Amino acid sequence: MPSLKDLRNRISSVRSTKKITSAMKMVAAAKLKRAQDNAEKTRPYARKMSEIVNSLVENNKSKEFKFSEKKTKISRNILLIVCSADRGLCGGFNGSIIKFSKKLSEKIINDGGQVSYIFVGKKAYQSLQRFCGESVLDFFSDIANPSIKFELASSIRDKILELFLNDSMDECHLIYTEFKSAISQTVQSLKLLPLNALDTSDNNNSSKSYDFEPSEEEILNEIIPKNIAIQIHTALLENLASEQGSRMTAMDNATRNANDMIDNLTLFYNRSRQALITKELIEIISGAEAV
Repeated sequence: MPSLKDLRNRISSVRSTKKITSAMKMVAAAKLKRAQDNAEKTRPYARKMSEIVNSLVENNKSKEFKFSEKKTKISRNILLIVCSADRGLCGGFNGSIIKFSKKLSEKIINDGGQVSYIFVGKKAYQSLQRFCGESVLDFFSDIANPSIKFELASSIRDKILELFLNDSMDECHLIYTEFKSAISQTVQSLKLLPLNALDTSDNNNSSKSYDFEPSEEEILNEIIPKNIAIQIHTALLENLASEQGSRMTAMDNATRNANDMIDNLTLFYNRSRQALITKELIEIISGAEAV
């Protein structure tokens, strides 16, 4: 049974932890509002860009263009861009991304493909570094200090296009967490390259026919790099909002647990103190009666 001093020290320690978790919750809530606004403002633009590209690809499905699937290519070299957080204490946010990425990598390898990686964020990189081995092509960290810049998405885009046009990579998938609410985030995989008509079979505008000036190939070769950068930037904003929402929820749960633990320890401390006082009274009374 712990002494009263040990119980007091433990209650004090839990109270200190509660102050930290409560402060982190308020900081995450403030950052969440800003990150959520940025993500929601970017969604319509990214969605419309994707619809334009899909419509162009659908109208150009009978021809090959620079970023279409290479029919003669046999090997499958797939690039995964894994977006995670730089810090922990955000619940299952990083764990979900790591689990999803590892499962997708194992599926590709079992199907006879080769996987390479670009990591955005420290946590997934540190966890999957041993699993990936020498397949890591690039690594970015501290991307949201103080905010996510579009130049980061452009630099990742340039790396992707260089690998694709040099035939070093056949497919590229972007893994990120889509923000829905502070308590709900979903890990998603978005195919960036190559583009073909099979990827756009659900497009509502596919039945419409347009005449383009210049040709669809020239427009696609110009707009696809811009679309890739937009999709990467949007995914990073969604990922940041999901991280802050998950951290706020995790710190709120930690604060509640600290309150419960303080109540339980305080109750146990009072009972132990009362028992100790009762024991001392009994000893004094017994000694007085013996005299």
